[in-house]
Amino acid sequence: MNITLKAKILLLTVIPLIALTLTITWVTQRQAISLSEQQQSIIKDSLMEGKRRALRDYVNLAMTSIMPILEEMEDNQKLPQHHAEFEIKRILSSLTYGPDGYFFAYDRNGINIVLPAQPDLVGQDLINIQDPNDQFIIQDMLNIAHNGGGFYQYVWHQPSVDQQTNKLSYVLAIPQLGWMMGTGLYLDDIEAEVQQLENKVDSNIRRTFVAASLLLAITLTLVVVVVIIINIHATHLADDRLKELAHRSESFQIIQRRTFARELHDGINQLLVSAKLHLGLVKRKWPEDLDKQHLNKTEELLNLSIQEVRRVSHNLRPILLDDLGLKSAIHGILDGLENQGQVAVKRKVKLPDSRLPDAIEMTVYRLIQEAITNIQKHADATEVRVSVRSNDRFVTVVVEDNGDGFIPREQLNSGIGMMNMRERVELLGGKFTVRSHYKQGTTVRAELVLNPTTAQELDPTPKDLTPQELNFQAGFSEHDSQGQPTHGGDEVDPLSTSDQLTSTQRRESE
Repeated sequence: MNITLKAKILLLTVIPLIALTLTITWVTQRQAISLSEQQQSIIKDSLMEGKRRALRDYVNLAMTSIMPILEEMEDNQKLPQHHAEFEIKRILSSLTYGPDGYFFAYDRNGINIVLPAQPDLVGQDLINIQDPNDQFIIQDMLNIAHNGGGFYQYVWHQPSVDQQTNKLSYVLAIPQLGWMMGTGLYLDDIEAEVQQLENKVDSNIRRTFVAASLLLAITLTLVVVVVIIINIHATHLADDRLKELAHRSESFQIIQRRTFARELHDGINQLLVSAKLHLGLVKRKWPEDLDKQHLNKTEELLNLSIQEVRRVSHNLRPILLDDLGLKSAIHGILDGLENQGQVAVKRKVKLPDSRLPDAIEMTVYRLIQEAITNIQKHADATEVRVSVRSNDRFVTVVVEDNGDGFIPREQLNSGIGMMNMRERVELLGGKFTVRSHYKQGTTVRAELVLNPTTAQELDPTPKDLTPQELNFQAGFSEHDSQGQPTHGGDEVDPLSTSDQLTSTQRRESE
């Protein structure tokens, strides 16, 4: 896959940005999770320590409550043991706190003695009871009590919610009776608080991730937009530069064609005309008729050569465009169409007194010439309207006819003439449009931009001919040596007939 340089630069900009953003986001999330775990551990340890202190206090309070009975039982058997046991069971059963706070007692064999929350278990052997974690609850607590007492965590039924819940108990031994006594606190509040904290942390992490993603998306969007704007700006600059270079190239070609056309007209054409004059003088004085036939053939060849030179010169650069200007040249084309008598011509030509840039003048001239040619060949029109207007910024050319019309898309794709007109206009940065409907005529419109800089680059005013040169050219264009009018090729040179020249001069004066 081929990747453009602009795409590579964009990727080099975007990929590190994405990698950096993802890395920062991942590090931030890991740190947030680590801090959350530490915070949860600290809070859990703090809450657990508070519960441990409370359990010690509860157990000490219970021991204080039953200690007089134990002392009285040991003091010379003043109180029988079975009475002491009964009294201690009554006291422990009555000691409660909170919705799930109670005391329990077991003998050394695991027989339950006191369990107010679950009286149905009193008197049962629970030595082998296990919690969901496979812990032998009573055996473990008896061992802890036998070793001096301590804390034990396990899973036990919680009466207030009627479900199995983690519980922390503190147990001590009552050696006088061979019992294990203790109390416990359920840890559901700690778990709920830790879970709430964990949810908050998760929510913060999600918000951080969303914010980072949104920031990344906004940043990437800005980067892409900036790159697109820069690319568009660079493309416009490149297009403007390309158009300027194309304009310069076109202007240079026009200068070269004008120079070459003038050299053909003023050099070779004059030599041919001069040779024709001398040949005419020789023919009038030549005595032999047979030799005169060869002279006549030679004269015909010279006439054809003169006409061909004029045709080539006119195709390269119309002499009328240089000598009398664009306005007269346009009127010359339209006069030629009007003189044929088949098409009515309506014209409106408004151009400044100063000359336009050479490239603009040549494009306008060729555009009208090509449009008129297309009308003659294909339109079968009876009326043509031509409008040429100019202001400080644009030159607008509109050519309309009431002919047969066509489908613009097909004609633009296949017609050489239309393609040439479009290319000429767009080469100078102009706009070219065609509107046509079948049997409803055609409108060709071109808008050319006047570029002040390029208008100053070239001297659009050619060197004027002297009156003698103009009369000399007009005389030989109108008549040959025998007084016969001459016409060259498919096109008639605007300077080739006195009628057209006079009409053009009249239009110019108007």
